[in-house]
Parts: sequence; structure tokens; C-alpha cells
Amino acid sequence: MTGAARLRAGALPALAVVLVSAVLAVQLANGGGRYSPLRPASSCVARSVSSVATGIDGLTEQLVLTGLDAAACQIGVSREAFALQLAQPGTHTDAQINALRTGLLTAVDTLKADGKLPRASQLAREAVDASNLSSFRKAAIRAIPDALIDRTLTTDDVLRRTINDLDLRALLANLGNRHDLTTQVDTAVMKAVLERLTDDLHCC
Repeated sequence: MTGAARLRAGALPALAVVLVSAVLAVQLANGGGRYSPLRPASSCVARSVSSVATGIDGLTEQLVLTGLDAAACQIGVSREAFALQLAQPGTHTDAQINALRTGLLTAVDTLKADGKLPRASQLAREAVDASNLSSFRKAAIRAIPDALIDRTLTTDDVLRRTINDLDLRALLANLGNRHDLTTQVDTAVMKAVLERLTDDLHCC
């Protein structure tokens, strides 16, 4: 794998960590707070999931909502009830953590089967555009052909590796303050991307 491809391979999981973390915070904190016990939809019945957001934001929102359904089905509750459980302060059980991780992985398979996963190169372009890298660095990364990235990476593999690496227990512990969570993760991701640039390209 070339240095450029390794750069993209490192940047995509970092981007996914930000998105999964941010959307989980929004969905669990907001959804849990509005939970009503009146006839919640069955989490084991497939339901259409859409998003008003576009690009990576929309993809990740669909991933999280679909994953919450799969996780809730696994432990036998509604998605709303599971979101409420996760939004509560205190220690989360191993069963909850394992169900959430398994649910997110199942969601990747579901979105792939439905043809809703974009190419890895699309994710990489958005990652660069959203970064605070200098114009020179952005130009250098944008010069990497999309075809090279798509031959090297697949979006479903990137998402699976990211989900498996997520510290879900720590993520859930920070749901009380979405701003702090996003700030901490953004800082960590930018540091990781810059380290990849230095180590793999030696030029930007």
C-alpha cells in the first residue's frame, strides 16, 4: 500500500469515530429525553431509516439509528427504551455495551445490502474538506486519485474497524455534555490525521 493510501486508511476510521460519537450523543441524549412508553415501534421489525442530513452526516445518522434498532432487538426492548437506558448516568452493563457494538456492526451490513454506503473516496474527500489543514496539505491529499483509494479501501471495512475500536463505555459516559465530547474527539482525530501525514507522506 502506498503512503497516500495508508493516509486515507488512517483518516477514514478517525472521521468515523467523530461521526459515530457525535450522532450517538445527539440521538441518545435527545431521543432518550423525549422517550414515551406509548406503543413504541418494535425494534425487531425492519423500518425505513432516512436522514435530512447529506453526505457523511446522513450516512452516520442512518448507521446509528439502524444500529440502535438491532441492539434493542438483541436485548428485547424498543429502540426508544434502549436509548433511554444508554442516556442514564452511571455504569453501563456489559450486555448493553456488547449489544450496542453488535448492533452497529449489523447496521453496516444492512446499509451495505441496501446499497446505501458511499465509496471510500467520497468519505475521504469530505474528511479533507472538513479538516483545518492548510490549503497546501489539502491540495496534496486531493491530488490522490479516487480510484486508488477505492481499490485499497471499502467503506464497510472502514466502518467495521472503527466500530470495533470504539471505546463505547467511555463514549456513553460523556453523553451528558455533547459539546465537550465533540471537542475532545475532534482534537484527537485532527492529531491522528496530522501524525499520519507526517509519518506516511513526509511532505505535508
